[in-house]
Amino acid sequence: MLSERIVTGALRILNRSYLGQQPADVTRLPVPEPGKQYTLYLHIPFCERLCPYCSFNRFLYGEERARTYFKALRTELERSADCGYHFATLYIGGGTPTILVDELCETIDLAKRLFPEIKEVSAESSPNHVTDETIDALKDRVDRFSVGVQSFDDTLLNQMARYDKYGCGEKVFERVQLAAGRFHSLNVDMIFNFPSQSRAILERDIELVKATGANQTTFYPLMASPKNRRELARTIGAIDFAREAEYYRIVCDGLAPEFEPASAWTFSKEKGGMIDEYIVDYDEYVGLGSGGLSFIGGRIYNNTFSLADYAARIDSGQSAIAKMGKLYGRKARMRYRFVTDLFGLRLDKERFLRDFGVPVERGLWAELAFMRMAGGIATDTPEEITLTMHGRYLLLVMMRETLAASNDHRDHERELLPPEEKLLLNDDALMGCEPVGEECPVPC
Repeated sequence: MLSERIVTGALRILNRSYLGQQPADVTRLPVPEPGKQYTLYLHIPFCERLCPYCSFNRFLYGEERARTYFKALRTELERSADCGYHFATLYIGGGTPTILVDELCETIDLAKRLFPEIKEVSAESSPNHVTDETIDALKDRVDRFSVGVQSFDDTLLNQMARYDKYGCGEKVFERVQLAAGRFHSLNVDMIFNFPSQSRAILERDIELVKATGANQTTFYPLMASPKNRRELARTIGAIDFAREAEYYRIVCDGLAPEFEPASAWTFSKEKGGMIDEYIVDYDEYVGLGSGGLSFIGGRIYNNTFSLADYAARIDSGQSAIAKMGKLYGRKARMRYRFVTDLFGLRLDKERFLRDFGVPVERGLWAELAFMRMAGGIATDTPEEITLTMHGRYLLLVMMRETLAASNDHRDHERELLPPEEKLLLNDDALMGCEPVGEECPVPC
């Protein structure tokens, strides 16, 4: 599809500039803008097993190092309050945030005490952690509970290294059903356009999502970094971007009419539910924890990826920020607003004019002209711009490329980790070894 190739090519060029970062000596979080509310993201970088296609910052789990990490994270959380931040929403991702439910609950409770204005909490989980114990602990703390399923197909689960970890598709389905109706929003995370995924597998996955009782689902396109794309091509098969738009249409048509689009890739039974991408709700956000990413004052800040360096920085009273990007210019910030608003399905023209002093038609005339020519605009009134299904797909492509570029950055940062932490990036390093205690060869 020509429009997809144009967007993909343009984003791969632009993201080199927009997402580029350099080492920085930042002693504390930047001062927030008075009266402004931000979104808070907390990163929990631990998993019992590591999925080969995943580029997020994650390490093999060990109880001692995870508890040490949670303690440091809560200290960093307190310091963000000391800086004067106000957070309206809290998102907790990973890794596997529910790896230690007692630590997670303590962290959520602290966040709500420090920031009583937080009105919504979203937390991710893995199927093996969806138990009555976990649900009972979180149902009054978490508004949106998101379970990472990816697929119910046993062949795909094996290829994703998830079958041994979480069980067969039938078992995963039962886990999701257990949580249905017990959270305000129960979200099922799925992947589409995995190399070996057939149309029949995708259609079956859609029907099973609808049968779980979940009231929200997110279907992500596979967003592998260049390194992971090469590895997938070697072991399973190359990602077929040519069929991505077709698979997206299958997702949209298959979920309708029970599920309506809430963002370009999230679908909800009820309007107004929380979605997975926190950048849609608020212009700027603060990311805490190892590898946490912040966008503050038009600049990207990135916390250290090293667990040891993160702990040392927090213990010494320093900021965890290790790198930062260049300051976004006016055009870059307009483009950022354009993408984030339309990814959330509606660009507010009056807000755009108020914030940038120029109508979107003049400030981003080329971007709008492209979207119109591509058939991406559904409505264009004095108040707003909304998207057709093809327009939503083009915004999905923009987000796919942006997150794939971020994953490339994460891959690079992992290469810089000390040798003892690189061991925690490989399941084989701990095979046959209990990852906690004095006998383990990997320091906890």
